[in-house]
Amino acid sequence: MMKPLPFPNVLFSEHLGFLLQRCIKCKALQPGKQAHAMLLASRIDMKILSMSSKLVGMYASCGDLQSAKLVLERTQNPNVFAFNWMVSTLAFHGHHEEAIGYFSLMQELGIVANKFTFSIVLKACLGLTDFDKGREVHGVISRSGFVNVVSVANSLIDMYCKCGHVGYGRKVFDGMIERDVVSWTSMICGYCNIGLLEKALVLFERMKVEGLEPNDFTWNAMIAGYARDGDCNGAFVLFSRMVREGLVPDLITWNAMISGFTQSLRAVEAWRLFQDMLVAGIKPNQVTVTGLLPACGLMSSIHRGKELHGLIYRMGLDMNVFVATALIDMYSKCGSVKNAWDVFDRIPIKNVASWNAMIGCYGKHGLVDSSIQLFERIQAEGMQPNHITLISVLSACSHGGLVEKGLIIFRSMKEKYGVEISQEHYSCVLDLLCRSGKMVEAYELFKEMPIEVTDSIIGAFFNGCKVHGRRDLAKLMAEDILRMELKKPGGFVTLSNIYAADGEWDGVENIRKVMKGKGVHKKPGFSWVEKRDGFVESETRNECKIAETGIGMPS
Repeated sequence: MMKPLPFPNVLFSEHLGFLLQRCIKCKALQPGKQAHAMLLASRIDMKILSMSSKLVGMYASCGDLQSAKLVLERTQNPNVFAFNWMVSTLAFHGHHEEAIGYFSLMQELGIVANKFTFSIVLKACLGLTDFDKGREVHGVISRSGFVNVVSVANSLIDMYCKCGHVGYGRKVFDGMIERDVVSWTSMICGYCNIGLLEKALVLFERMKVEGLEPNDFTWNAMIAGYARDGDCNGAFVLFSRMVREGLVPDLITWNAMISGFTQSLRAVEAWRLFQDMLVAGIKPNQVTVTGLLPACGLMSSIHRGKELHGLIYRMGLDMNVFVATALIDMYSKCGSVKNAWDVFDRIPIKNVASWNAMIGCYGKHGLVDSSIQLFERIQAEGMQPNHITLISVLSACSHGGLVEKGLIIFRSMKEKYGVEISQEHYSCVLDLLCRSGKMVEAYELFKEMPIEVTDSIIGAFFNGCKVHGRRDLAKLMAEDILRMELKKPGGFVTLSNIYAADGEWDGVENIRKVMKGKGVHKKPGFSWVEKRDGFVESETRNECKIAETGIGMPS
């Protein structure tokens, strides 16, 4: 067997090494393969200039994971550079468990990780939302002496906050010897994402006191946090302050405002912000339109929805599966099943979310057979239904009165579809039984539920009792219900009306006291009236019902 030549040509070796580095940077697979062939043909020792590791990096950066794995397996004494590329690329492509597996292999081989390794593997832990694995990696970081490296500590804060453990993130933040803008921004984002805006604002102000200026991402996190929380004034104050301090709101900030107001059901403000953004000369992107389309659905304004659809078409975004899914949902909420189907039918590569949106659209509008057919078709095409798919099809069965079909699907969720039964699924089935008048079965299911009972489940049960004249079952459940920590008024109001219909005013007064003690209030309804130049919000109060039950009356 021919031995590799250690130094056939030093300049040639350096040239190939440089070429591989360029291929990594440009993600150029074909020239990289040619360089690999030249290395093999010239019999250069792969240990020189870490050629094998560069090859792993080249294949990984170009997305050829199979070749990257083969090269790594055949490399004697691979270095940290090669493993970093494998872990990074696998995590980027969603293979998070495999990425963590290579990190473990790296430790077994005694290869010392660097700061880039830890930042990458923490992203893989985040991809799995695996808090426990993240804590294990944190332990390795501490033992390796990297806990005070700013970039690694920032990755820890990000991982803990996004895994829902903001307290752990704050401990890392407080323990940092040195912090940069990313450290502060990650911690502020963590608080904003769980609605702790006061703590976020304290950090935001303290950051400036300590000599660091918030960047666009910091401002964006704060503005989006207030917008999502429905604090319109707070969001606008920050938005205006950002402009006064010499920062020009960019597309990210506008998107945060629009999305935030939409999520907090402030549809008109979201639409006006979009118009202001266009006037300011900012070109929208797919994030803008997917954030704004639900606002059209909230207003049930098909006119605005079609206007936005036209813009999406002119921007060439109509084939984007995420935008298309948002369009289906918007048309569904505006009552246009045909337009929803036209959008769905044109999507070249559908994902499970687009199927769910169309199945849900048919179900909401009483086209139950079409909904069931799509549900069966999604399985025939080899796509795995998820928990939202099952919610959509169970809801369709409920609206269409297909009790047996709905119960068959419900009972086979775990075995046939691999989906755990959640509160939403129980709510759909309870609604199915109540709509069809099977109140005893609904009551038995209610009592057997292994999960926490929600406002929607209680609302469905009490409405069923009211419609089908089973006040006895409602009163039977009343004591248990009144002890629960419910936040929405629907179930309380329906139970109050049941007592009122029987003339049991002591029961009505008792419910009113419970609502007052829990801080639950009956808000007036509202509707949108679309005018040529905008929208008018019309408040609707049911004075007779309020007077009858005493709910919502000032004490």
